[in-house]
Formats: sequence, structure tokens, C-alpha cells
Amino acid sequence: MKKLFIAALLFVGIASFAQDGDMDQKPAREQRERLTPEQRNEKQLKKLTSELTLDAKQQEQVKQLLVERSAKAEKLRDARKEQKEKGTKLTAEQKEAFKTQMLAEKEANDAKMKTILTADQYTKWKAIQEENKDKARERMKDRRQDKI
Repeated sequence: MKKLFIAALLFVGIASFAQDGDMDQKPAREQRERLTPEQRNEKQLKKLTSELTLDAKQQEQVKQLLVERSAKAEKLRDARKEQKEKGTKLTAEQKEAFKTQMLAEKEANDAKMKTILTADQYTKWKAIQEENKDKARERMKDRRQDKI
């Protein structure tokens, strides 16, 4: 009887512990609050201002650049969404054209940032970008392993 009682307590304890973990956890995407493009731009501007110590003139120029970049990204996102809704996949040529377009956008953005920032700020900005790229790769790697 004593063993049966201990086994029942152990079972209840394990069952309740297993359920608690599932209740508190949500996918990472649901936990994050959705920001408007303006809020994202403002947040990114504040971060860049603190990391690179931008002056007022640089802040205005970077803000304008962020607005332009987010508008282009929104347009591309809408085009991809529309393509997805149609159920058509991109051909190899379209994928290559898209990659080329994105690379050109990135290079243009880098050139504009180089004109806005000082040499030290630009070097620091490039280092921050590389660090962010590495973090993104790690997150993608973790996501892929989670799916497996």
C-alpha cells in the first residue's frame, strides 16, 4: 500500500510538472510584440545613436535612410506575400534576380551609410552588422535543430 501511494504521488508530480512547462512557453514569434514600421525605425535609430554616438545631423540622415529602407522592404514583403498567396514558386532566374537586387540594395545602403558616418563610426557599424549576422545564423541553426 505504501509503495502504491508513493508511486501515485510520483506520477502526479511528474504529470503536473510536464504540463506546467507547456503552459508558460509560447513560440518566440508570439511573445514578441508587433511594432509598426515607424516604431521599428525609431528603435533602430535610438540603438544606432547610442552605439555610434551620432550627432543630430547624422541622426536625421540615418532616420531618412531607415525610412527609405523600410519602405522598400515593405514593398518587397508585400510582393512575396502576393506571390505566396497565388501559390506560385519563383523560377531559378527570378531567384537569381531577387538575390542580385537585394545585394545591390545592400551595397547602396552601405555606400549611403559611409557618406553619413565618420570612418570610425562606419567601421564600428560594419562590425555590429557582422555580429548581428552571426547571431541570426545561430538562431536559424537553432530553429532548424528544433524542427528535427
